[in-house]
Amino acid sequence: MPSAYTVADYLLDRLAELNVDTIFGVPGDFTLGLLDHVEAHPAIEWAGTANELGAGYAADGYARVRRLGVVCTTFGVGELSAINAIAGAYAEHVPLLQLVGSPATNVQAAGRPTHHTLGDGDFGHTLRMHAEITVAQALLSMPAATAEIDRVLGAILREGRPGYLSLPTDVAEAPAEPPAQPLDHGTRESDPRRLAAFRQAVELQLAGAAAPLVLADVLVNRANAERELHALIDAGGLRYSSLLWGRRVIDEQGDGFVGTYIGAASEPEVLAAVEGAERIVTAGVYFTDLISGFFSQHLDERRRIDLLPHAALVAGVVHEGVEMRDALNAIREVVTRDGTGLVRPASVRPLPPRAAPTPTDAPLTQAVLWDTVAVALRSDDVVLADQGTAFYGIGNHPLPRGALFIGQPLWASIGYTLPAVYGAALADRNRRPVLLIGDGAAQMTIAELGSIVRSRVPALIVVVDNAGYTVERAIHGPNARYNEIAPWRWSALPAVLGAADADHTAFRVTSGRELADALAHAAAQPQRLTFVQAVLDPHDVPPLLRKVAEAAAQANQRRD
Repeated sequence: MPSAYTVADYLLDRLAELNVDTIFGVPGDFTLGLLDHVEAHPAIEWAGTANELGAGYAADGYARVRRLGVVCTTFGVGELSAINAIAGAYAEHVPLLQLVGSPATNVQAAGRPTHHTLGDGDFGHTLRMHAEITVAQALLSMPAATAEIDRVLGAILREGRPGYLSLPTDVAEAPAEPPAQPLDHGTRESDPRRLAAFRQAVELQLAGAAAPLVLADVLVNRANAERELHALIDAGGLRYSSLLWGRRVIDEQGDGFVGTYIGAASEPEVLAAVEGAERIVTAGVYFTDLISGFFSQHLDERRRIDLLPHAALVAGVVHEGVEMRDALNAIREVVTRDGTGLVRPASVRPLPPRAAPTPTDAPLTQAVLWDTVAVALRSDDVVLADQGTAFYGIGNHPLPRGALFIGQPLWASIGYTLPAVYGAALADRNRRPVLLIGDGAAQMTIAELGSIVRSRVPALIVVVDNAGYTVERAIHGPNARYNEIAPWRWSALPAVLGAADADHTAFRVTSGRELADALAHAAAQPQRLTFVQAVLDPHDVPPLLRKVAEAAAQANQRRD
């Protein structure tokens, strides 16, 4: 067991300071010594996964709950197996550390053909590959190793995106001193003069107008501004909406919630409320094709106040150096101040709760599936919906107050959520993990069901078994062989991957009644893994997905 304090210990202590208690990965010969330090550390545990891509996705899911995740792989083959997860975290603004165990410094200096390399003596290929998808990188060396650790971790936290550390085996064991003071996160502060100018512009923009509608999205979470967003909505009694990506940042059961905005694919009443608002505050909004009905939003910038993590715009005029938290507070002060001239919003009726469909023995449909799943969700759930049928199937169903929603609509790598639910579950063991995923997506990463089983994660997993890639069928080739997948006996998989009979229950459901019974069992047995194979017609498509797929097909055919 490690005894003397080393660079590896310094890194682990910094991670523990940042609230990391789990590292995900696959061991390799260049990481084995480091993993001895992990096992000896009092505050950090190792969570082994079936492969490195699964480890990266799990660390991403962990980070979306805990605000920092770590994936640890060996040099070359391991890190490149995980690189898709790192790219996804970069695209979706997720703070993630890619920690790579690399050959000793003398081996790298000698430039000999070494296993897990390209054999050309250049050990820098993979670091340069990661430079495109990380905000900071370092090949650690002495005596600057601990300073470089702090630099990369600080950049990850400040930018909210991945960073990369390559830790040679000998550097990991080099002696070091423990951290002398807490890590400097480099938290940004608003420029007082620019913030004052922004507030004055807000007063002019809102004077005499109706109280603004708030449209929120995922970057509110990435800017750690959810508290300020809720304070603005509550204090001003404002109406509000979110994009599908940002569902986690608002309360979909609140009186002011008008529904989810998806551009032209929105429900008619939502489209009218958002696009017809006299003034709009967009908070952390980042329009992408798959959450905007392929850029079909129509929001006049002259009516908008747009808040970004580190800047704000009023009617298109940019105010740099204004942090989102401060901007939200400034708007709250304006809309709640007496004499602003704002027209108070009319009383807003909360959206009516969706009732569960009456269970019948008729063949299960997409409509019945998502209506039934939605009413079975709880306030303590962390719900992960894979891109495609699951993401859009649950898209127009309000979540319970307090539930946490995770999707990946920008990077949109199918299969992401199965390992990610493992990471999210370990990040917060007080929440019930719920995974909603299509069969094609699940086949991508099903090996990590074994990790879920081994760690006895009491997840509710619903696999949509409709014999292939529904979203692709809806876009093009509804009967094409390339949209088919191998048929699996899904309900047998938990047992095959190690789940004891006492620890899980698996269902194959073909009707609404069978689905309702399976979900009732999951509620009654919260300490067990519940695995539901929901069998549907291959050509049954949720209405929202149908709209998005039609827009995608048109975009793919467009020549301009």
